Amino acid sequence: AHDDRWDLKLPSLDGTLRYLNDVCETVLARLDRPLASARDSYLYQLVTFHEDMHDEAFAYSRQTLGYPAPRFGRWADGPAVDADAGPCPGDVAVPGGRFALGGASDARFRFDNEKWGHVRDVAPFRIARAPVTHGEFAGFVADHGYQRAELWSADGWAWRTRAAADQPLYWIADRGSWRLQRYDRVVAFAPHQPVIHVTWYEADAFCRWAGRRLPTELEWEVAAVGAPAAGGRTLAPTKRRFPWGDAPPDRAHANLDGAATGCIDVAALPAGDSTWGCRQMLGNVWQWTSSDFTPYPGFAADPYADYSVPWFGTRKVLRGGCWATRARLITPVYRNFFTPDRRDVFAGFRTCAID
Repeated sequence: AHDDRWDLKLPSLDGTLRYLNDVCETVLARLDRPLASARDSYLYQLVTFHEDMHDEAFAYSRQTLGYPAPRFGRWADGPAVDADAGPCPGDVAVPGGRFALGGASDARFRFDNEKWGHVRDVAPFRIARAPVTHGEFAGFVADHGYQRAELWSADGWAWRTRAAADQPLYWIADRGSWRLQRYDRVVAFAPHQPVIHVTWYEADAFCRWAGRRLPTELEWEVAAVGAPAAGGRTLAPTKRRFPWGDAPPDRAHANLDGAATGCIDVAALPAGDSTWGCRQMLGNVWQWTSSDFTPYPGFAADPYADYSVPWFGTRKVLRGGCWATRARLITPVYRNFFTPDRRDVFAGFRTCAID
């Protein structure tokens, strides 16, 4: 249990490495058999993806501790495509209609909290083409957003007071401007990169200041993989596998797999745009939504019962993945979930217009 594990005696380093090796060899031997059953296939994928989540947690824990940046293998030979592409301002209009929120029944794998797709009505809305940037968020800071209680929810103001927060985490004031702490280095302020390491409370306060709002997770998913019906006035009954189509992510579509060992500008990677023109719906930075993490209709826990059930009603939903998320893990229906006070994770947000 989470509350008990801190009191357990830690194994030795040698014992830990032996255990890791024994498990690895046992799994490899099992995988060397004929085609796995549906249950075993699910468990193999679950374990792999769960380890991917913990690897991402190692990446942001290194930031928390001020360690050197992690080194990734897949695309670590250089920066991601057009990393310094600049801003991507403006909204796109998305029509209303009916939309199947959640995972499809024919998917090769789905986490239990994504099951199953269920039809929801969504009203027309306008959503930002890109996540909020450092430069945009700096306007909120400069306008004393952290000192104005009217911009914050009651819980958000209590958090801000308790945390003594008057600027985003890892921002460093430098003679009237800002610099950024990135792992063990201080780097130049990147105005067109998405703001990152912000709580849900900070995102919500920014929205109040800007006269905007956070999207629901339904709106976020529609903006990511929805498509217009004939005539464009309503939503089509089907949705894409990924924002850009059915092809899996690659370096031209999304900043994933540690491709740039950090965020890139929000205008980068136009090949990854959704039908509506939303950019970077996958990768670069996790995006807070306004939605509470609750079960979908008909929810039933999968074999790892504690994956979702203990956290329902206590977390906010994030969508889209970040630069450190594995491409094999992330999909547009993947639901991440954290408490609204977390800012150690690679989280940012995009906004919707208030119509």
